[in-house]
Parts: sequence; structure tokens; C-alpha cells
Amino acid sequence: MTATLDPLDLSRALIRCPSVTPDDAGALDVLQEALQGLGFDCTRLPFSEDGTADVDNLYARLGSGGPNFCFAGHTDVVPVGDRDAWTVDPFGAQLREGRLYGRGAADMKCAIACFTAAVSEFLSARGEDFGGSISLLITGDEEGPAVNGTVKMLRWLQDQGQSLDVCLVGEPTNPENLGEMIKIGRRGSMNAFITVTGTQGHTAYPHLADNPVPRLLAMLAEIGKAPLDDGTEHFQPSNLEITTIDVGNPATNVIPNQARATFNIRFNDRHTGASLSQYLKTCCQSVGGDYDLRTEISGEAFLTPPGPLSGIIADAARDVTGRSPELSTTGGTSDARFIKDVCPVAEFGLTNATAHKVDENSAVDDIRDLAVIYRRVLEGYFGQT
Repeated sequence: MTATLDPLDLSRALIRCPSVTPDDAGALDVLQEALQGLGFDCTRLPFSEDGTADVDNLYARLGSGGPNFCFAGHTDVVPVGDRDAWTVDPFGAQLREGRLYGRGAADMKCAIACFTAAVSEFLSARGEDFGGSISLLITGDEEGPAVNGTVKMLRWLQDQGQSLDVCLVGEPTNPENLGEMIKIGRRGSMNAFITVTGTQGHTAYPHLADNPVPRLLAMLAEIGKAPLDDGTEHFQPSNLEITTIDVGNPATNVIPNQARATFNIRFNDRHTGASLSQYLKTCCQSVGGDYDLRTEISGEAFLTPPGPLSGIIADAARDVTGRSPELSTTGGTSDARFIKDVCPVAEFGLTNATAHKVDENSAVDDIRDLAVIYRRVLEGYFGQT
């Protein structure tokens, strides 16, 4: 019989590793030891790329047949920030009044520990002949530039002839209470940068200059004159937010030669990065003049329509918490934006109220309940295959 793991103990061991992205600080060693004790074959996948930090990753698999149920997550965490503002050691994994404190407690070391503990309980009850495979795809690059993590791990899997049938991502999805929300998609995200160039001159002689500021403002007005859309069945309306307008002109009697603006677009599945880039180009061309438009697309919008995977997660969450989870696409981006290209994906984890904040924490009861939910997800999935 497989020995079972305690999700709280493993959570604390992971939090004690100061794995601020891209440093691993031993977190993957802790996880690998736990998984190997359950019989997983573990492969470390360090990746590098010019201009980015080296990142270590872990792929672990139990079983060789299909279907392959994958859990994806990340052991890297964001920086502590103002350490003096913390009331506890950010990497001390302190327990206080029924809550576990530390960087990564919400996002998302505890979820990794919960799934690992859930597997141990599942194997203890079912044995290793459960009718498929269980795998973990764990990166150290989710909070970083996300170039040496999940993307390259998925390519490696393809090169190895391995496939994922479904994937559960353990991001903190619940706004306030465990069981409130499952993510079945995410909005896309694009940053855009406009630089308008004119001719510097004296404000008393505007005919000898070309002021770029009015043209930049006209472009921004054209871009934002109408809503991008009214939303869809599963997505809220797309939104465009101007984040900065810069001229850098300290003089009051000088017409500047350049003006710049930056904005971010969070878009639903009525758009693609390419279609929005063309829209922005058309708006800028309608004003004309000398300008440069550059866009960076960090992720496309995607949706896994409600189906078997989200249904199994919802049933498990409802059984444990008594709440019926909302199927949502709100929030920022996650590595699910890469995984959706290879299999159906849904996200469910702890609450996100303290993620990335000072004194990040999760309720001990939630940690134990999430492990039970994950075990029931495995039971529901392999009971239907």
C-alpha cells in the first residue's frame, strides 16, 4: 500500500525554499523526492535561451498507458517586495491562527502539495493499476518571462512521443472562498507601443515645427472611440487601458520631437493578437504622419468549453465545499495559455486574495480540503475512462 502524504507538511517544505523566479532554491528537489516516493519517474528539464536566465523544470509521470491526466503548476514565486512590511518570515512557512503564511502559499506551492498528497491517497485506495497515467508538469518560469518553462516542456513531450489527454492547472482561482470558481479559459493580453515623431521647434514659431503630441492624442482617441466588443457567452468585454503617455519635455517653450504612449489590451475570443494589431494600425493610419507602432502579444484568448473536465472538477468541489463553482475566464494570464494547444485544460486551486501580497497565506482547512477535491477529481476522471 502506498504511503500517504500530508498536504500541509509538503506545503511548508516547499514554501521554505526561497524560489524567487528564476531561482529554484531546492523546491523541485523537495517535490521530486516526494513524487519518487510514490513511484513517479521524474525528469529534470533545464532550459536556457540567450537573454534570459536558466530555468529548471520537472516532468513526473506515473504509468505508461493512456489516458494521461496531467497537473500543471509552478514552484517559482514573485519577489517578497518590502520585507519589513511582512509580519512573518516570507519563507518561514509559519502557522498562525489556522493559516499558513509564506510566499507561494496561495500562488501556488500549496496547490502542488495538495495534488501530490491527493495522488498518494488515490494510490493508497486504488493501487497503481488505475487505468492510465498521472503526470505533473512543474515549471520554474511561470512568474518570469515564461520562455524556458512550460512552452519548452511541451515541445520536449512532443519530441518524446508523449501526450497529455487533459490538464488541471493549480492556479489560485477562487476570489474569496474555496469552491467558488473554475477557470475554463483566459483572456488574451497585448501590449502596444506608439511613437509619433515630429520636428522640434520654438512654441512661438509653430509653422517651423511639427508637434507630434496632437497626432498621438488623435490616434489614441481613434483607438478608444468605441468599445472593442460587448463580451461573449463566456467572456467579459475586451478592455483597452492606456498605461502611460510620455513626452519627456521639461521646457514650456519647446515643441517636442517625439511623443509616446503605451497601452494594454485584455481581449476575449472575438479577437486575436493579429486582428487587434491590424485594428491599431488602421486607427493610426487614419491620422497619418510619421509614427511607429509595435505590439507584443503575451497570450491569445482561449476557451475550453464546459465539458467533462470542468464537470468533474465542479462535482468534486461541490461535494467537498457545498459550493457550485462559476465557470469563468476572468483574471490575468497563466501557463494554461500554452497547454490549451495540446489538450483540454481547466484551472482550479486555492483563493487568490493574498497572492503576490505581503503576508501571503492560505487557510489550513482550505489546503486540506483542496487535497480532498483533487483526489475526487482523480477518482471521477479515472472512474469514467
